[in-house]
Amino acid sequence: MTSSTSFDDRYGEPDQLRDQLRQLLRYRVTIALGIVLGLLGGLLLVLLRAGSYTSTGDVLVRSTVDPFSTYGVSVDNQVSMGTEQQIALSATVAARAAGVLGEPSRADALLEELRVSNPPHTQILRFEYTAGTAQRAARVTNAFVDAYLADRKERSDATVRRMASALQQQLDPLTRRNTSALGKAEATALREQINALRKRIADYEARDTTGGDVVRKAEPPEHPAGPGPVALIGLGLISGLVLAVVLAWLRSAFEPRVRSVDEVQGALGAPVLSVLPDTGTDSDLLEVGRVASSRAEAYRALAFHLRGGDARTAGGALLVVAPKQDRETEAVAVNLAAVFAESGEEVLLVDATASTPGLAARLPLLTEDPGDGGASLRPRDVRAVVDAGTAGRITLCPDRRGAATSDIPMSPMVARVLSRAGSGTSSVVVARPVLEHADGLAVAQRADGVLIVGGLEHTTRDDLRRVRELIGCSGGHILGAVLHPATRRRLFRGALLGGRRPEEQGSSATPAARAEDLIPQPQQNSSEQDDTLTASKG
Repeated sequence: MTSSTSFDDRYGEPDQLRDQLRQLLRYRVTIALGIVLGLLGGLLLVLLRAGSYTSTGDVLVRSTVDPFSTYGVSVDNQVSMGTEQQIALSATVAARAAGVLGEPSRADALLEELRVSNPPHTQILRFEYTAGTAQRAARVTNAFVDAYLADRKERSDATVRRMASALQQQLDPLTRRNTSALGKAEATALREQINALRKRIADYEARDTTGGDVVRKAEPPEHPAGPGPVALIGLGLISGLVLAVVLAWLRSAFEPRVRSVDEVQGALGAPVLSVLPDTGTDSDLLEVGRVASSRAEAYRALAFHLRGGDARTAGGALLVVAPKQDRETEAVAVNLAAVFAESGEEVLLVDATASTPGLAARLPLLTEDPGDGGASLRPRDVRAVVDAGTAGRITLCPDRRGAATSDIPMSPMVARVLSRAGSGTSSVVVARPVLEHADGLAVAQRADGVLIVGGLEHTTRDDLRRVRELIGCSGGHILGAVLHPATRRRLFRGALLGGRRPEEQGSSATPAARAEDLIPQPQQNSSEQDDTLTASKG
């Protein structure tokens, strides 16, 4: 089919990106949901962080190494800041701080909100505590600072006592020795050794064992910790947009329904000949020749594609069928028949849908046949003529199966009707859904072409693949597809109807005469039950 008749939406890369964006924008509810979730998350962070205050205190850590025996060791190498950081976070310091706060049982809980860090290239420990109030944050931070300094002083004092005790143990034997028995040189050496030990003990005892200095005392913060409300809401909005795009992409990737022309063509293996416009209201079943509308023009363009395109069908039998129940199938078949009649062809419309009421009850029928001299239709006739207005007249072969006999195959009757149709007659057969009944497959063998009717938003790719496989195996030839949009109004009404067939809710067109009066039920063995009347354009 030429490019003017095939709706090929395989574009270049920029167009593909635009098409993908359009696919994502189809899921507006999902995108809105993702954005709302992001904003709610941002607001939740604002509420959670609004009552969180962080107070900070800094401590300059002093060296505990003997200052009199450093032998050129730098001050930085005398203190292991990593070790001091772990000590500040130890359970011993936490228990001491909990005791100062009067909460001895919450030592572990206090550690959960405490952070101790060491700024690079410094001997400073930074204590940070987050609490629900500014006063408590400052109070707990100062308690941990004091607890750490007290613990470090206690450890330094213990070290001094151990060192002084060891030196005293060396000094005591020397002081008990009798210097009178020693020579002058030995006595002098002994006194020098005793004086050196006493000096070292005095140095240790005089040493400052303070663990460090408080560089910055914790104060109650004036503002809550973390980003402000504007930043958190902006972060939530950005996160919501990302979440919305991801959710929309996931829905698009796992969506079983066809959402574009390209998906239909890929699944069916045939071109899309027409996309019917959405009128937004329930239109009449027969529009061509009776109503001036955009849909009537779309049906005329579809007929032109069928007659003038690469898949042209010059007369013959055309089967119009849907994968599953679709109320637009009958409308497409009836209006195509009207367009063919409008172009001067003799048209036979065969109803094989077994619907109740059938097409005869929903189409405007003629009470008299002008070609028969104005005489009324005979009571035993099962033929009807549809008044298509300015388009002319259409011969209708109705489906005479009732609700109780809907399981009877219609394909033998259709085969006899098609075989008796004239060589110049264009036949349009509308059958039951292919995936629900076998009538359509049986008729597809005898039809010159099959036209598939489907709806965007509710026809699935798997259904189209199955239709392609079944019709191909039955020997039929798919000419193309006709798509119609599934509007929210139509989907909503379908949900309210509870899955009932649309034709059961009443006719959309007002017939010109009662079908029962024109098409009486025939005798069981009537030889005329399959006769048809061919009416050309009036």
